[in-house]
Amino acid sequence: MSDGLPKGWAKASVREIVEHMQPGFASGEKNVEGGVPHLRMNNIGIEGRLVLNLVRTVPEKLSKSHHDLRPGDVLVCTTNSSKLVGKCALFNLPGRYVFSNHLTRLRPNLDLVDSCFLLWSLWLHWQAGTFEDKCKHWVNQSTLPKEGLLETDVALAPINEQRRIVAKLEKLLGKVDVCQQRLAKIPIILKRFRQSVLAVACSGRLTADWREENPHASVRDTDPPEGAPETPESWRWNRLSEVAHVRGGVTKGRKLAGKKTIVLPYLRVANVQDGYLELSEIKKIEVLPGDETKYGLESGDVLFTEGGDRDKLGRGAVWHDEIPKCIHQNHIFRARLFMPQVTPEYISLVTKSEFSRHYFFDNASQTVNLASINLTTLSALPMPIPPFKEQNEIVQRLEALFKLADQTEARFVKAKARVDQLIQSLLAKAFRGELVPQDPNDEPASVLLERIKAERTKGETEGGGKKRLNVNRKGKGRQDRPIMSLRESETTEAIS
Repeated sequence: MSDGLPKGWAKASVREIVEHMQPGFASGEKNVEGGVPHLRMNNIGIEGRLVLNLVRTVPEKLSKSHHDLRPGDVLVCTTNSSKLVGKCALFNLPGRYVFSNHLTRLRPNLDLVDSCFLLWSLWLHWQAGTFEDKCKHWVNQSTLPKEGLLETDVALAPINEQRRIVAKLEKLLGKVDVCQQRLAKIPIILKRFRQSVLAVACSGRLTADWREENPHASVRDTDPPEGAPETPESWRWNRLSEVAHVRGGVTKGRKLAGKKTIVLPYLRVANVQDGYLELSEIKKIEVLPGDETKYGLESGDVLFTEGGDRDKLGRGAVWHDEIPKCIHQNHIFRARLFMPQVTPEYISLVTKSEFSRHYFFDNASQTVNLASINLTTLSALPMPIPPFKEQNEIVQRLEALFKLADQTEARFVKAKARVDQLIQSLLAKAFRGELVPQDPNDEPASVLLERIKAERTKGETEGGGKKRLNVNRKGKGRQDRPIMSLRESETTEAIS
């Protein structure tokens, strides 16, 4: 081994192993009918693959031939947030595509380096933070300079070994893909499981066996609202305001200058998650002395959030005096039960049902991405109310089932982390020369590098010196730059 590299390997810069380097172009016109697909930052995935769920098209007149992509090109994201600069993907699509000015196209010299081998080498550099250190940083974005990318070193295996490594990687990474696809279904299954459990709980089916053993004499005295699930005759339907006092919280930013004030801890929307409280960061607020009584929380209060997307709208949890003298802000509603035969845990669970979610969403004020409910809407929420003992039975059964789901989710998170780490582990093994057997008959990479350099030098000498190519950069004039011998004639920015 030399310089820590496997036998027969060599270290080479990106400059030495690619034929062309071309930045893309910007376009103010997007989604042009009949235009050319224009790959952008979001089309470069974090796992070395193209992401094509949103591809915009740009005018034909802007799409010059030197921005065309062809299979085997490597696209590197050279402008993005600092953590995402350097993510890369292999272009392998049929048809014509071009690319944005936030991307740079590398066209490998295939006599020296396999396209996939170059891709995964650059991907490992990105994961290691190599490009972040080379970036120029601004407030919200970073850029990897051309020279920073060109000077990046690549561990270069003999070309035949590269091909064996790539073939092995494709096989193994294919299996990793299958695992990831199967794992990706688990959160969806768990979400459906929780929704199904809530549905059978709120319709009485979850405790049907319990009612047979514990018959109840009461008969429903209220009819279910339209669209509500069928419930047992021993259940009734109530609006939330019929079983609890519902109110909003303190408004932040009130003018209190010159008034006597106190400072209290208060809950924000971020503290009230779906079914639990996130209390790792509690803010404090300056309020009037009377606000402690007016907005103070008591054990058993059910908390609801005012706004969010469909899954977060109206999310809530039960308060159990976790923080003394705590109040809540106006984006959180508090329901304090006054009917002794209703438990707060049951109310919190039933408001997560699909019926309640539909009610919140259908009656919310909506913008493009968010929705919000007001005090009137929350107060009018219809709820199925079983007898007190059955409420407790439902809560116990639901909590046991949700605990199983939580345990499964925790195992999923660990499994996903291990599978995600497999990609980096396989690549690290490949670039240590440990993934496939080495063949002593392979031409060493260093010999191949020197031979191609010699051939290039000879060709340039016989051709009367280095060729030069004019490149128009963003309309600021044309610059002459020396280039390598090109495999084909095309207008492009090449490497000095």
